[in-house]
Order: sequence, then C-alpha cells, then structure tokens
Amino acid sequence: MEPEALQRTVDVIVPWVTQYGLQVIGAVLILIAGKIASNIVGSTLRKTFKRGRMDPSLQGFLVRLAQTAILAFEVVAALAKFGIQTTSFVAILGAAGFAVGFALQGSLSNFAAGVLLLVFRPVEVGDMVETNGYLGIVKEIGLFVTTMNTLDNQRIIIPNATLTSGVINNVNGNGTRRVDLTAGISYGDDTVKARNILMKILQEHPCVLKDTVPHVGVFEMADSSVNLTVRPWCKAEDYWTVW
Repeated sequence: MEPEALQRTVDVIVPWVTQYGLQVIGAVLILIAGKIASNIVGSTLRKTFKRGRMDPSLQGFLVRLAQTAILAFEVVAALAKFGIQTTSFVAILGAAGFAVGFALQGSLSNFAAGVLLLVFRPVEVGDMVETNGYLGIVKEIGLFVTTMNTLDNQRIIIPNATLTSGVINNVNGNGTRRVDLTAGISYGDDTVKARNILMKILQEHPCVLKDTVPHVGVFEMADSSVNLTVRPWCKAEDYWTVW
C-alpha cells in the first residue's frame, strides 16, 4: 500500500476509534456488569425465597422477571452510550407491552390469581377442596390453572381466576376434621351398652384423636331402628380411614 493511501486509512480509522472505541468498551462493560448483577440478584432471591418456603413455580418466575428487568435496563444504558435516544425506545416497548397485555387480559387475570394462590396459600397441594361444584384433591397449583382430582378420579382443570373469584371450601384447612357417622341398633338393644361399645372402638382406633372426646348419643328414633350419632375427631389426612 502506498504511504499516502496508508495515511488516509489511518486518518479515517483513528478518529473513528477515538470517537467510538471508548463508547464500545463502555457499552460492553455495562453489559458485563449487568450480567454479573443479574446473576447475583438471582442467587440472592433464590436463597431468600427458599427460606420463606415460596412455591418453586413462583420462585422461578420472580427470579427470571428480576433478571430480565436488570438486563433490559443494562441494554438501554448500553444503547445510550452510543447516543441513541432511549426515550423513544422505552416508549415503544411500553406500547408493545400494553398491546400484548390487552390481548392477553384473560390469561393475565389467571396469572395474577395464580400468584395470589401461591403467595397467600388458601389451598395447597394435597388439600381436599370444594369449589365451583367440584370436590377433590389438589394435585398442582400452576401460574395459570389449578389441577385437582375428584374422588372418582376425574381430572379437573380450573382457571385460577375462576378459582379465586368463587367460594373455596378447604376441607383440610384446619388440620383436623370431625367424622359424622350413624350407627343403628334395634329397639330391643341396650342403648347404654351400644354407646359404651362404640366409645371403646373409638378409643382404640389409632387414627382417632385422643385429646378430643368423641360424641356418641341417640339422635333419632327411626321406623325400624334407634340411630346413634357417632362423631370422632381425626387428622384431616386420616378422615377417610376413620370414616
């Protein structure tokens, strides 16, 4: 290359490097710092959420949301290093987010309801729940839908917004349940003896709570029998064993 041509090339490159080189380096450093900050925040949030026993589905979403927000901020800051007007860029992103949110408002309402379910825990996996005309065991609480199995093993999938907008009867919510049973004896039988036998059976049953006295007593004189009500208490998970 001729010296004159080389000089012209140098004259073009040097000002460009001088003008943009530091900007490129600054932008790269911003992105690297953003990635490091994102990892630190993600790790800190995971540890915090684990101590708080937050649902894993919600943990992952909140961590990703925080990391994405940090990286988006860093990208905007990096673009600003090149003199790009980031105000318009942010406005476009905001408008796009609004349009997407409007189009997905049904899904977003289910998502918001899912977050409430996972944070406030009115029901948990394994609970027996009666809601929207269904009675069953909760198998999974997702960010958009909750899945439960009915007592005859039907799989029911309920949108979270539908679940939270109605009445939820958490059968297991208090930890213990009373089992209501009926025992019939003939009119010629001794009711006191029958009561004592039933009380003995309840006292010896391993799943009946011993710190709560069961109730056994006559409640109905039916056409062909004397009916006794039998009401022991047990842990919620032992209900069907006692029943």
